[in-house]
Amino acid sequence: MPRQSISFTPPNADWLKAQVDSEEYASKSEVVNDLIRKAREIEAIRARLIHAEQSGFASQGRTEILAEIKNEARANGEL
Repeated sequence: MPRQSISFTPPNADWLKAQVDSEEYASKSEVVNDLIRKAREIEAIRARLIHAEQSGFASQGRTEILAEIKNEARANGEL
């Protein structure tokens, strides 16, 4: 796995440490990777919603499209 070195502002560093201290995550890397996964999921959802709305071809509403995307993400182990 590629290794990166990043810097955090003091409030973000404190928050990151608190996530690990709470034992919700095993390491800071795990927290950051989870945040990136969530950001990528949000990006994909937005892109699909925008495409569906702009194409005029969407037979589903936003709620249905979002539910479908979440189901696909769960099936792919992304959620």
